[in-house]
Amino acid sequence: MKLYLLRHGETSWNVQGRYQGVSDIPLSPEGMAALRPADFAVGTVIVSPLARARQTAQILFPKAAQEVEPGLQEMNFGRFEGRTAQEMEEDAAYRAWVDSGCMGPVPGGESMAEFSGRVCSAFSRVLDKALSQGPDPLAIVAHGGTLMAVMERYAAPRRGYFAWQAPNGGGWLLEAEPGPCLRVLHPVCCAKDGAPC
Repeated sequence: MKLYLLRHGETSWNVQGRYQGVSDIPLSPEGMAALRPADFAVGTVIVSPLARARQTAQILFPKAAQEVEPGLQEMNFGRFEGRTAQEMEEDAAYRAWVDSGCMGPVPGGESMAEFSGRVCSAFSRVLDKALSQGPDPLAIVAHGGTLMAVMERYAAPRRGYFAWQAPNGGGWLLEAEPGPCLRVLHPVCCAKDGAPC
């Protein structure tokens, strides 16, 4: 089955370098303007419940039905949300988290293991259901961290979490098989000509 795994468009917090996590930040006007309808069609698009993913899916797939999957939300950055790395330079908890390779627990949020476990469990359920319903292509529109967690766990060739960074409005076309196993076919960009992707 063909699977399009895509990151939402740009928000004002993306531009400012703020941790947005589960904060429900919408696409910026510039982020909306940079996207174009996808040049491929799907009947259903699975989305995170956060506005930036749902808005992106509406622009990319205006005729597709949206199904919300709460488990595909971005990582909960707890007390780091809404702040930039520069603003937290003197925050001991933030420094400890960065020094752990961003793997440790976030005060009031999730650890990397908790986040990845949540996302991959939700993704596996979504994919199993889609595969059982037939070969029609499926799209998922979610978040940068969500995509990295899925790709690290299931994609071939194997790469580490931070190696799977997708641009806003970008992602991958994958061949999805039970397991799950994801074979990368090629990158996908849903930005208008001249917009970064």
